Amino acid sequence: GALGRIFGEPIDFAGGLAVHINAGIAALVLILLIGARRGFGRDSGQRPHNLPLVMLGSAILWFGWFGFNAGSALGANATAGLAWVNTTAATAAAMLGWLAVEKFRDGHATTVGAASGVVAGLVAITPACAFVSPLASILVGVLGATASYWAVQFKHRLGADDSLDVFACHGVAGIVGALLTGALAFTTGSGKPWAEQMITQIISVIASLVWAGAGSYVLLKLVGLV
Repeated sequence: GALGRIFGEPIDFAGGLAVHINAGIAALVLILLIGARRGFGRDSGQRPHNLPLVMLGSAILWFGWFGFNAGSALGANATAGLAWVNTTAATAAAMLGWLAVEKFRDGHATTVGAASGVVAGLVAITPACAFVSPLASILVGVLGATASYWAVQFKHRLGADDSLDVFACHGVAGIVGALLTGALAFTTGSGKPWAEQMITQIISVIASLVWAGAGSYVLLKLVGLV
């Protein structure tokens, strides 16, 4: 489009910008407009209470994500294979990274932390899965999970009612993944210098945040009129 001709085309293999940053900022707008549930922070029943199902859901999500990432190659080819390997490596590294930060900060790792790390890693590697090496994908997963972990801690400080940590695990990890895609990609797809590609990635992240945030705000206000 016109913006693409001016600022360049972002590289995003499987929808990190369009899906995850979009979902994350939409969740944040929803949280800010609606506010917390009654009894939020005081009702112990709001804590995760069925950890086996949490882990089962995370495993199913991880399995399905191969169709999301590798399937974006639209064929059983080398690109799909690279996306599969990177998705596996980044997600495993993200899970271990989240658990390591928990252990260092809190003295113990948690099952919910493992599940959150899995989601953050899947999100972070989504835009980069066909553009980075397997070694670089490990870095994407660890940095995405670490950023998401601290976003969750900040959420607790604010008292925001984001029960599934959508903004932290999708929005923040999506931003990290989109930026690292430009920084670590072995090819930009267009042959442009990496510095120019990074500028394009930054602009695309900002544009996604503004577009999705403003659109979510307008739609929620319209729903509130019904």
